[in-house]
Amino acid sequence: MVGCSEKVPRSRPKHRRRRQGEDGFTLVEMLVVITIIGMIMALVGPRVLNYLSESRVKAAKIQIQSFSSALDLFYLDAGRFPTGSEGLAALARPVSGVVSWNGPYLKGGSVPNDPWGNPYVYKQPAERAPYEIRSLGSDGQEGGTGTSTDLSSGQN
Repeated sequence: MVGCSEKVPRSRPKHRRRRQGEDGFTLVEMLVVITIIGMIMALVGPRVLNYLSESRVKAAKIQIQSFSSALDLFYLDAGRFPTGSEGLAALARPVSGVVSWNGPYLKGGSVPNDPWGNPYVYKQPAERAPYEIRSLGSDGQEGGTGTSTDLSSGQN
């Protein structure tokens, strides 16, 4: 092999040198970014949650108005409002003893729950009106403040 001119491959270094500027993020940089994102969420988060709770209150008020309109139609057909025992279900299914029931008076043929998943409370007769429709709010119990406030057909 004295006159052989074969090239012997050079072995590559096991560790390549990193070029300047190609280093990854440091732990400190990642913590700073996470802290900034957390501060933004702390400022924006409560506003988004407040908007969500306000929209549920508005949706409950709209549903109560829809029930009131359906009850007025029921009254025109039957000559009376559903009794407390018949409840709002009388707007979706025929009631025994009412010959001129012309429903369903609610779209979809069923009584929806309030935006918090609780059933509406129907009272007939009410204290100051022929009937009262109430949502017990986010807590599902009588009384409360904020989003837990009861909403009724007498409120605007």
